[in-house]
Amino acid sequence: MKTILVTGGAGFIGSHLCKKLLQSGNKVICLDNMSTGSYDNIASMLPNPNFKFYNANIVDALQFDANEIYNLACPASPTQYQQDPIMTLRTCFLGALNVLELAKNLGARVLQASTSEIYGDPLIHPQFEDYNGNVDITGPRACYDEGKRIAETLFFDYKRKYGVDICVVRIFNTYGPNMLINDGRVIPNFIAQALQDKDITVYGSGLQTRSFCYIDDLVSGLITAMGKNNFSGPINLGNPYEMTILDLANLIIKLINSNSNIIHMKLPMNDPAHRKPDIEKARAVLGWRPYTSIEEGIEKTIKYFKEKYKF
Repeated sequence: MKTILVTGGAGFIGSHLCKKLLQSGNKVICLDNMSTGSYDNIASMLPNPNFKFYNANIVDALQFDANEIYNLACPASPTQYQQDPIMTLRTCFLGALNVLELAKNLGARVLQASTSEIYGDPLIHPQFEDYNGNVDITGPRACYDEGKRIAETLFFDYKRKYGVDICVVRIFNTYGPNMLINDGRVIPNFIAQALQDKDITVYGSGLQTRSFCYIDDLVSGLITAMGKNNFSGPINLGNPYEMTILDLANLIIKLINSNSNIIHMKLPMNDPAHRKPDIEKARAVLGWRPYTSIEEGIEKTIKYFKEKYKF
């Protein structure tokens, strides 16, 4: 039985990860300051004696005992991370610094949940790990994009200087149950609007493309990457199946049998035109790939929103 610390453990991805780690027979320490996490996400785990929750912020010094650490603590949608960009930067840098210091002192393996956003508005397609990206370092998304980039730098410097056992994973668009209905990401936005027969708001032409990975597949990839000995990454985790935002909107309308209409609004600044992972490294090194189709995953997510929000 391992003791595993998950920062950001009450968030969307973190709560699914905590549940899977518990089911696998581990002790789990969940740390979250609840800025974007939810007690509902972890309620079913609280009675479990192998699960401990701490309401705390990773920008403060950490004192825990663990064999492994997953660092997932950071607001992840533009709506969330732009509310307090300075705190987003503090979370990315100071939080990563504290996590790495803890890992160094404990001799623990530590995984950094990085992001496809480090590629910015990419000039190559699909994006592979050796691509350094096209990021606007002064734009409104830079607090998150550059924050995650400096966190990766910090992780590799701790590996080089102190021999910390690290793993950096770049997460592409992920969706599923436990997402917040108002978190600003496209899938919960479209589902909430379609369930209420409201207009579905598509930004720009809707011809920009994204690739969406279901949460169960992503969690499997995180655990597989953590378990890979002598592997530091970085490595992309995501679903390479690509679709336009308009196609996504029409799929959700069809699955819900909604009467919603699609309307177009101004495209946000620095919104990427295309986002698709090259996952050949994940296939070759980890033996990992996603299995859940977009239709299956969206249906499960719709079911969650119907049950939770009583639409």
